[in-house]
Formats: sequence, C-alpha cells, structure tokens
Amino acid sequence: MRNQMKMTKTKRAERMLCAATVAAASWMGLTLAQPALAAETLAHGQKEEAAQLKKEAKQLLEGNRSVLGKVEAVTSEQIKVNIGEVQPRFLPLKQAQEKGFQDIKEGEDLIIVLNAENLLVDFHPLDGTSSSHTIIRGEIAQNLPIGQDSVVIKSQEKEQAYPIRSQARSKVAAIPVGVAAVFLIDETNQIADATFTNLQAAKQADQEPGRKSPIKGAHERVDGKVVAPLQGNRITIRTGSGSERPYEVRELVHAKIAGLQKGDAVILLVDHDNKVIDVAVPPSKQ
Repeated sequence: MRNQMKMTKTKRAERMLCAATVAAASWMGLTLAQPALAAETLAHGQKEEAAQLKKEAKQLLEGNRSVLGKVEAVTSEQIKVNIGEVQPRFLPLKQAQEKGFQDIKEGEDLIIVLNAENLLVDFHPLDGTSSSHTIIRGEIAQNLPIGQDSVVIKSQEKEQAYPIRSQARSKVAAIPVGVAAVFLIDETNQIADATFTNLQAAKQADQEPGRKSPIKGAHERVDGKVVAPLQGNRITIRTGSGSERPYEVRELVHAKIAGLQKGDAVILLVDHDNKVIDVAVPPSKQ
C-alpha cells in the first residue's frame, strides 16, 4: 500500500512538473503585435523591426517563472493558494471569472506565473488550457486616471486604451509618458505586465520623474446631465452652466456608459484628447 501511494505521489509530481514546464515554455510563444508575413517577403527594415520586438518581448518575460500551487480556500473575492512560501498567495477571483475559470475549488492545483519582482502575472488551472497573450510596443500617451486602472497606449501611430490588472498598476505607473515600453496583454485584453524597452529608456525615466503619472490623476472632471445617450462613440451632456458638450468615449468605458438615459446625472473624466476615459453616476437626491 505504501509503495502504491508513493508511486501515485511520484506520478502526480511528474505530471505537475511537466505541466509547469509546458506553461513556462508557452510564455516564449507569445503573439507579437505586428503583421505576420513570410520571412522571405519581409523587407530589411521589417526584419530588423521583428527582431527588435522579439528582443524586447524576451526582456519583458525575463525572470518570469511558473510555480505550482494548491487552492486552500475560495472566498467571494479571493483564492487563497499555497505555493510553498511562508505566506499564502491571494489571487483575485474576479480575474479567474473573467478568464472563464468558473469552478475553482479547494484542493485544486494551479499554475501561477510570477515576474522578476515576484508579482503575479497570470494563473490557470493545472489541467486547463494555457493563456494566450500578446506583446505590444508603444508609449503611454497621457497620464493615468485616478486609481491608475487604465492607460492609453500609443503604438504604430494609433492610440488605444487598455484596463490594467491590479497587480500591474504600480509597474505601469512607473513608466513616464512618452517613454518607449513593452506591454503584456492577456487574453481578456488587459495589461498584465510592463517594462521599458531597453536600458536607455529606463535611464530616461529616471532623468524625467516629472513625466510619471501623478497618483491623483490629471484629468478634467465634467459634471452634467445626459442630453444624448451613447451612440456610436459619442455622448452629449449639459453642464451646470447650461452648455451642451459632446464627447467621444473611449471603448473601454462603453459598458459603463451604455445604460445612461437622457436626463441622467453623470460625472465624466475627460483625458488630454478630450475623450471620456472614466465615468461615475452621482447618488440620486431624494
């Protein structure tokens, strides 16, 4: 019986080690945010661009490691996991639900990816499908909003807003506006990690601390009432002074703003491009 139990534990350990190895290897097979062309059709400049992006992706992932953990408890907001450290890790349950991991239970094995700073990057069940991620190169276009939960990235002359995972907010906030960086986008289109493209960019950040996003944000607050609800990418509100002002709404805010009706009171947070980057609904007055 003891020999049988020992063999069972050995097989389980081998299976977990194999899964962790595959998970770690899969991180080097990321999608790079550029057109996929046959090597023979790439111009010299495009080849150099592809090689540089691969180098930057490797730098972003350098130091990442996959560890195995066992779920000890699941609450309404967190997953408590033992990964062999002195203290347990607490993973956000919301992130698991967004990824489609609906039935994580006590005793389940998870593969957890940590970066060089020992911060959470990603996790998934041992027997589940590994995550699909994308690397993009760009620069932060403007200061982060209050809460530092989203960012506008300029890449290849285009701007796009992305939500930021809670564990990555401090790293993104440490990157000044306009400094070259690479960002890891997870399968839910949220930023999971970020770093500078090279040592020169990191030195530039140290020399220009004033370009980092302030903790309290630097966006305009606009209070008013909805005149024309969200249609396409635009919403129109009437401010306290009586003037009507249309605003373009960034895509990541659409879900928050879609339910607003004509006459609803609203507070808009407007970025440097005069686009709505966040929204709040004030409490109704009785």
